Amino acid sequence: MLKILLPTIMIIPSVWVCPPKCVWSMSLGNSLLIALFSFAWFKNAMDTGWSSLNSLMATDPLSTPLLVLTCWLLPLMILASQKHMSLEPLTRQRMYISLLASLQVFLILAFSATEVIMFYVMFEATLIPTLILITRWGNQTERLNAGTYFLFYTLAGSLPLLVALLLLQNSLGTLSLLTLQYSAPLHLLSYTDKIWWAACLLAFLVKMPLYGVHLWLPKAHVEAPVAGSMILAAVLLKLGGYGMIRMLIVLDPLTKELSYPFLILALWGVIMTGSICLRQTDLKSLIAYSSVSHMGLVVGGILIQTPWGLSGALILMIAHGLTSSALFCLANTNYERTHSRTMLLARGLQMVLPLMATWWFFASLANLALPPLPNLMGELMIITSLFNWSWWTLALTGGGTLITAGYSLYMFLMTQRGPLPPHLIALEPSFSREHLLIALHILPLLLLIFKPHLIWSWSH
Repeated sequence: MLKILLPTIMIIPSVWVCPPKCVWSMSLGNSLLIALFSFAWFKNAMDTGWSSLNSLMATDPLSTPLLVLTCWLLPLMILASQKHMSLEPLTRQRMYISLLASLQVFLILAFSATEVIMFYVMFEATLIPTLILITRWGNQTERLNAGTYFLFYTLAGSLPLLVALLLLQNSLGTLSLLTLQYSAPLHLLSYTDKIWWAACLLAFLVKMPLYGVHLWLPKAHVEAPVAGSMILAAVLLKLGGYGMIRMLIVLDPLTKELSYPFLILALWGVIMTGSICLRQTDLKSLIAYSSVSHMGLVVGGILIQTPWGLSGALILMIAHGLTSSALFCLANTNYERTHSRTMLLARGLQMVLPLMATWWFFASLANLALPPLPNLMGELMIITSLFNWSWWTLALTGGGTLITAGYSLYMFLMTQRGPLPPHLIALEPSFSREHLLIALHILPLLLLIFKPHLIWSWSH
């Protein structure tokens, strides 16, 4: 674990001491090396138990794919931010990279924590760098408002979780993930137990986000700089899913009955947020709402607690992380050229940037879960397990997939096809850096088709 954690921490001082012209190349090289070394965690991905154990951290088949995804995203965020940060003063550039590195440190500690309280502390610590990224480097004047939404939604959800965890520590005597699964089952009968159950899951459902408590997400996404949007969509939402899977072990007897309202909200959210996407004019807002729709499926897969549901949820989390991050990068390349996120003002770009249109095509197909991509594998596993649980869900999930296909094609056609608006003149050509950036998102997706059991978790 320390082989990855220490170099990541050391990026922060090295960014501040290296000469000005090397800041971006040095941090990019370092983070790429860390990302490559993190693949070593996959060595034990086939085992069902814990590995890389030390007194505070460990990996298992659930956390390994999420840890590798976290490490893989840092170099991509640095690549994506280079253009729009080049005009800033040097100290701000260094501050920006330091924030991204610190965010990665907190995420690695969160995903590999063996103590639930340590996971909780790191879960909260990720708020600080993300909040600074949104409120300091956001694009529009709304960014302070977006930061407030983000902070208060997440804090209001996670304070009950802290109380619930302290109560659990009191009754079980331990909060170690290594022993929680072997502890005696709790007899949860009273009303207070039911409130405790809700308190345990609320923080994660807000983070996912569940439809109904999702209003912070489109705001945060739309206002965040590109790296903020990437890390939010790709990893921070997954903290919620990971926490839910970990906590549901303890909440067992009550989940059967109490999860109904959340399941209904999640599946209804798939339809509703998909429909919202169909009438969006803002490109980043569309991609943000599509994240809520995909995460609704993940919540459904986790809450019914079948091996297939959990496996499908993990696969979809990883696949969605790469896909939505790629879409935000593409939206950013458009924004840097046209200075507008309104799709009507920046359409027909296939005429001027044909190779970018190819990347848009691949990313849109991944978003609508084209076979044989892992997106489809995850969605199919979740839909099958939901159908097995209750065949009424097929109406919601089937409608959701149709609408997803609809808005993904709408997004592609609106941005790439049609006549080029007359006000778009003298656009910059696309850079190799941007092609490399999107290729590093799409290639892992394609390669996972050949070795899917890396992200299948322990329930295969």
